[in-house]
Amino acid sequence: MAVGPGTDEGGVVIDRVEVNGAEADSEDLKVLLRANYSHFSSMQVRDRAVRGLDLHLKRLDDSTRQLFGTGLDADRVRSCVRHALRDAPDGVTVRVTVFSRRQDAVLRGEDVEPDVAVATSAPITARTSPVRLRTVEYERDLPHVKHAGTFGLSLRRRQALLAGYDDMLFTDRNGRISEASISNIGFFDGERVIWPEAAVLPGITMQLLQRGLAAKGIPSDRCEIHLRDLGVWASDAPALAAFLSNSISPAVPVAGIDEAALTVDPDVTDLLVNCYEANPWQTV
Repeated sequence: MAVGPGTDEGGVVIDRVEVNGAEADSEDLKVLLRANYSHFSSMQVRDRAVRGLDLHLKRLDDSTRQLFGTGLDADRVRSCVRHALRDAPDGVTVRVTVFSRRQDAVLRGEDVEPDVAVATSAPITARTSPVRLRTVEYERDLPHVKHAGTFGLSLRRRQALLAGYDDMLFTDRNGRISEASISNIGFFDGERVIWPEAAVLPGITMQLLQRGLAAKGIPSDRCEIHLRDLGVWASDAPALAAFLSNSISPAVPVAGIDEAALTVDPDVTDLLVNCYEANPWQTV
């Protein structure tokens, strides 16, 4: 069993790594440790199936084209994941990282055929307890790509935790709410779900929620949301609820943003979880 080079986005230690369908050796792990020019997608796998697998594969291909100049064949990714799962239990966390052993060629601007690392670890249970968020102005590099450049994000999340919050909420230079550390944020006003109009990662779970909401006839809109708007918005929609979504938890209630309290409605959480779970499992 190969010891992985770090932790996944949920903080769980990665305990097995394969590269291009073979168990990672020490040289592979050294490259992965230094591979800050890489991107990834994390997923919860149950019985060799994933919700939104098609979206994960599209993300990996799109990001590979942008970062490495070549596409990433979906069948290749699925083959690597299937190989990594051959001796895995029915429930597991999988992280697919796309990087290159040829870092020198990447830095020269050459188009390269990337390497694919698949890390497996224990499954993670979705969080349902409410969280409090601390706002901070911060904009990630290439926010639409789930890449490995997370130092600034991690620093600000640590600072929020030290201040007594559960996570932080980014605002951009124009004061618009964007996203949390590893989550999208959405707002439900009793009739529709509103997502921030800002530069954010289009999360897989966010997209699955949008699919499930549409199937139930519940609109999803995007609009600019400023911190100063929340108080007015909440007074206009007393049932306003906010939630976080990521690959682990589809709907984590937000109890407060900075000093402002928000509605925590279990019925809203149940609705969102049901919309998410309406998406079928897709076999790897």
